[in-house]
Amino acid sequence: MIDAHRITHGVPSTRAAVRRVVVDALLAHGAVAVVRLRDVAHGRDLADALVAGGVPAIEVTLTTPGALALIQSLANADSSLIVGAGSVLSADAAHRAIEAGARYLVSPVLDTDVMATAHTNDIPCFPGAYTPTEIFRAHQAGADLVKLFPADTLGPSYLKGVLAPMPFLELMPTGGVTPENVGTWIAAGAVAVGLGSALVDPALVHARDFATITARARMVADGIAAARAARRLA
Repeated sequence: MIDAHRITHGVPSTRAAVRRVVVDALLAHGAVAVVRLRDVAHGRDLADALVAGGVPAIEVTLTTPGALALIQSLANADSSLIVGAGSVLSADAAHRAIEAGARYLVSPVLDTDVMATAHTNDIPCFPGAYTPTEIFRAHQAGADLVKLFPADTLGPSYLKGVLAPMPFLELMPTGGVTPENVGTWIAAGAVAVGLGSALVDPALVHARDFATITARARMVADGIAAARAARRLA
C-alpha cells in the first residue's frame, strides 16, 4: 500500500483529503501530458522537456511498452513530476501501476474495481465517461475527477452544457485538446485537460526534438493561465 503520510507530509486527516492533495497539485497546473509511445527510451528527456514548459503532470499509458518501468523511473527521479498511469482497465493493472509509483490512475472507462483498488491505496482515480448519465455515475461512484472522453467528438460547448445543471462536476476533457484550443476548454468549465499527441507527438520524441515539445507545453500552460484569468474577471 502507498504510504499516504509520505505523500502528504501528514497534513490531511481523511483518505479523501489524502487523495485531494495530489488532485490539487495536478489542478494547479491544469494539464496532463498523455504519453503513448512505441518505446520509452527517451522518457526521461521527454519528462524534462514537459517540465521545462510548465506541464509536470505526466500520464504514462499502460499501452506503452515498458510503461511500468518508466513510471517507476520518473517517480523515483524527480519530485517535481506528478506521474500517473493511464489506460488502466483492471484491478491488477491498477495495483501494478501503484506499486510502480503512479500517484493517480486514469481510465477510458468507469471500472469500479479499478477505483476501489486506487482508493484502498489512497490514490486518486479519474475514470472516463461520455454521456451526462455516465459522467454523473462516475461522480457518484467516487471519481476524484471525471475524464470526459473522447472529447474531440463532443467539443467545449458540450462540456459547458453538462456543467450547466451539474456545476459541481470536475471534468477533464481528453482527446482533441490541443495547445491552440486549450483555453477554449478551460473557458467552458474544464478544471484540467489531457493532451496526447498534440503535445507528446511520438514523431517528435523519436526525433529527439524536445525543444518543440517544450514550446508546445509552454503554449498549453500559458493558454490555461490566460483562460483562468479571464474567467476570474468575467
